[in-house]
Amino acid sequence: MRKVGYIYDDIYLKHDTGEGHPESPQRLIAINEYVDLIKDKLIFIKPRRATAQDVAMIHDPYYPQEIMDLCSAGGTYLDPDTRCSVFSYEAALYAVGAGLEAVDRLKKGEVERVFAAVRPPGHHAEYSKAMGFCIFNNISIAARYAQKKGYKKVFIIDFDAHHGNGTQKAFYEDDTVFYFSTHEYPFYPGTGSKEEKGKGKGYGYTYNVPLPAGTGDDVYEKVYSEELPPLIERFDPDIIMVSAGYDLHMDDPLTYLEVTTEGIGKIVENILKTKDVPFLFMLEGGYNLIALGESVKLTIEKMLQV
Repeated sequence: MRKVGYIYDDIYLKHDTGEGHPESPQRLIAINEYVDLIKDKLIFIKPRRATAQDVAMIHDPYYPQEIMDLCSAGGTYLDPDTRCSVFSYEAALYAVGAGLEAVDRLKKGEVERVFAAVRPPGHHAEYSKAMGFCIFNNISIAARYAQKKGYKKVFIIDFDAHHGNGTQKAFYEDDTVFYFSTHEYPFYPGTGSKEEKGKGKGYGYTYNVPLPAGTGDDVYEKVYSEELPPLIERFDPDIIMVSAGYDLHMDDPLTYLEVTTEGIGKIVENILKTKDVPFLFMLEGGYNLIALGESVKLTIEKMLQV
C-alpha cells in the first residue's frame, strides 16, 4: 500500500461564500465524512499558512494585499461568482500552504502521494484577478514551489469540468510545466480550445481536450488511457500534480457531463499508472455533495492501491 497524505484544516470552513452558493463549506464536511471511512490508511497533514511572497510566485505582488484589505473590510464579491468574507484571505493562504506543505513532505519521502482537500479552489485565478470561485491559484503556486525544491519538470493534469484558464495562462510560455486539461466546451470560462497549445518556448506544452456536453465514461477512458500516457512519457516529469475537480460527475448541478463515480475512478487509475513519481491531487470543483464525497474517497483508495 502506498503512503498517502491527506491535508485538511478547519480554517477552510471559515471561507463564507454566502447562503445558497454552490462552493460552500458543506463540500469539505461531506468529503471528510467519506474520508473518515478510510482514515486508518492515511497520514494526516496540516497545511501551513503561505506568505504573500509565496503567492507572488504566480500572482501580482500587490494582489495578496488587495485581497487582505477587502476581507478585512468585511468581504465583497471579487467577481460575479466569487465572494470573499472576513476569513477568506486566511483560508486562501492555507489553501496555497497545503500545496507547499505537500511538496515538502513528498520531497522528504514521508509520503508518496498527497490529496489536499482545500477551499477556496484555485485553477481559475489569474495573475491579479479572482474568478470562478477561485482566489489564489493553489496548484500553480505549488508547481513553482516544487521547482524551487528541485522538481525541475512538473506535469499538471486538470480533469475539472471547467477549463483552468488561470493555470494555463501561468505557464503558457513555459516549457518546464506541462498543462493538460479535459473539460466541457464550449462552457465557462470560454478558454481551452484545441488550438491553445502554448506560446514561444512553451508551444506544445499546453494540451487541451475540449469535450461536448453529454460526454461520458467511454470517451474519458479513451483520453486518459491513450492520449495522456504518451505525453507524460515524452515530457518525463519529476512530479505530477492534479487539479481534481469533481464537477464532471453526471449528478453535478453546474455542468452537463455524464461521467459516473466509477468513471472518475478509472480516470484517476489511468493517471496514477502513467509514471512512478510523487503525486499531488488538489481539490477544485464538485458541487453534488454525495457524488463529491464518494468520488474523493474513491480517488484516495486508488492513490493507496495503484
